[in-house]
Amino acid sequence: MTNTNDNPLLIHDGLPPFDCIEADHILPAMNTLLHKSASMLEELEKQIQPSWSATIEKLDTIDILFEYSWSPVSHFLGVKNSAQLRKAHEEILSDVVAFGLKLRQSRPVYDALLELKSGDAWDELDSVQKRIIETKLLDCRMAGIDLDDDKKKRFNEIVQELSQLSTDFSNHVLDATKAYELVIAETNDAEGFPESLRRLSSQTYHDKHDGASSTPENGPWSITLELPIFVPFMQFCKNRELREQVYRAFVTRASSGEWDNSETIAQILRLRKEKAALIGYETPADASLAKKMAHDVAAVEKMFDDLLKSSKHHAEHDLEELQQLANEAGQTESLWHWDIAYWSERLRENRFDYSEEDLRPYFSLPNVLKGLFDLSQRLFGMTIRKADGDAPVWHGDVRFFKLFDENETHIASFYLDPYSRPENKRGGAWMNDCLTRRRVDGKLQVPVAHLVCNSTPPVEGKPSLMTFREVETLFHEFGHGLQHMLTTVDYADAAGISGIEWDAVELPSQFMENWCYHKPTLMGIAKHYETGETLPEDLFEKVKAARTFRAGSQMMRQLQLGMIDMELHTRFNPDGEETAFDVSQRVTEKTSVLPPLPENRFLCSFQHIFSGGYAAGYYSYKWAEVLSADAFSAFEEAGLDDEQAIAKTGRRFRDTVLASGGGKHPMDVFRDFRGREPNVAALLRHNGLD
Repeated sequence: MTNTNDNPLLIHDGLPPFDCIEADHILPAMNTLLHKSASMLEELEKQIQPSWSATIEKLDTIDILFEYSWSPVSHFLGVKNSAQLRKAHEEILSDVVAFGLKLRQSRPVYDALLELKSGDAWDELDSVQKRIIETKLLDCRMAGIDLDDDKKKRFNEIVQELSQLSTDFSNHVLDATKAYELVIAETNDAEGFPESLRRLSSQTYHDKHDGASSTPENGPWSITLELPIFVPFMQFCKNRELREQVYRAFVTRASSGEWDNSETIAQILRLRKEKAALIGYETPADASLAKKMAHDVAAVEKMFDDLLKSSKHHAEHDLEELQQLANEAGQTESLWHWDIAYWSERLRENRFDYSEEDLRPYFSLPNVLKGLFDLSQRLFGMTIRKADGDAPVWHGDVRFFKLFDENETHIASFYLDPYSRPENKRGGAWMNDCLTRRRVDGKLQVPVAHLVCNSTPPVEGKPSLMTFREVETLFHEFGHGLQHMLTTVDYADAAGISGIEWDAVELPSQFMENWCYHKPTLMGIAKHYETGETLPEDLFEKVKAARTFRAGSQMMRQLQLGMIDMELHTRFNPDGEETAFDVSQRVTEKTSVLPPLPENRFLCSFQHIFSGGYAAGYYSYKWAEVLSADAFSAFEEAGLDDEQAIAKTGRRFRDTVLASGGGKHPMDVFRDFRGREPNVAALLRHNGLD
């Protein structure tokens, strides 16, 4: 057993020693931590007083321990997954969850907070402190503090089981994704593959088959379900049968065999419904929305209806155009799901005279980062400097950066883990907090973020050449990171993204995506990795014009996912005759211009709502997109070609949206920035749907 004195997970200052953490550190560290935390809570409860220092500040000292010891474990599940790590995580998870419940179900703490809110000391608190306490009280009620002993026991059992099911779900998706491979050995089947796909799929074959020989020109090529391979394969593979085979594999991931998530889904939905009922909510969605900006299901469904009306006929027209193009090219069959990406890319090439692959050479990761950092300096007045070597990292590809304000004060840092790593890294992209801004013993702890992407890795000595979508994704996650790093709130419970209603948290991330279509920004980024040549002017105009390409279809897809999520968490009866897959089919019939594929089991890999934080909250992407589009329109009104006006508006965005964290209701924050409440006009205009 690891000596706890030398355990890197028990170091509670500075940056976490990610290069030293191993799976066998987890159990001894967490057992030590849980024992210490339980003693601290017991002592707190004995001496509790209705004051800020005796409640929130004392709880914060416990939270710091978990930030250093448990957060790295959760982080490693996403970026450095292994059988040993999973085993250790599973062994201790129930104890961690139990302690979290014990904290939120502490009657002495709850009573002290109630007394503080109703006493004279309340008036001495600032508005952020008051909001934190009100949020804490709601969290306690949502954690079942008012339940009798029998119901509380059942509530806690449900929370434990849901935590384990969520982890199982995510691991099953990772394993199922990693297990699939289609080997293409015939060169004619690879006809049409762009160079980047040839290189990556050849390298993947080499890696999967113990160094077996493969070349980008002659193969064999390994086609996997990792997005850097799956997406271009579906766009460029001419062989319709192969497209169908890979597409079916993608939408049936984790739906059969040892990694089948079907029953996991049913049990998650069953338990969520029971849990919501225990704390007095009719549905899981009602419980979820109690802590969101949208107050009720009706408000969410009104947004769905409004956007559906604006996008459906556009989506129908999109499909007609693709069918016509396919027919003209000799495809006699009606379009089916595995045809859409392929013919969409052909239509894009015909209409705008470029393909996604034409853009790759102009978007090397180093250039994209430089342009992103330059934009951040212009908008928000901060400087970002590489600091590789200043922080221990978990993989050789991970980068480290520091942020400085106008006074050259170090205000934040972040790790960037940019590339796909299918052997141990889950798919998608995300921002997580590593360290939160707070005062520790009177000293400011600067925030540190994790920015994780799954972009195309460097291959054969060439830098990472990104698709335009990967560029947008990096900007998106960096927007989340900015809100975490540029907060001015010194209380961890409301610093950065903490305490922000979930349906408003996508505002900064989606806002940053708009700058990918801002000419000075994009032209500053888009430099050919070999020649240094800037993206040709006509190609930029085509990229900008293509922004609304198939926007109706894209809108419908997002609405479909949000509506399925909301239906599963409102009207669906997990013990009824209809299955979750039936619900998915039924909603898809209303929100897709193609009939649903009967075998589709995408729910089995829908991590957002079954292992992420988006249960009854996937609508948040569209809800926040309304906010972000309206926020960007403030820059349009100021004048996108006026650097002084952009800088002034950017500072205002920084000092409101990015600075306020969860210390204010997001509607109040939006009003602070925009001077009014949001409306959908900018979103529809940006998507060409007005």
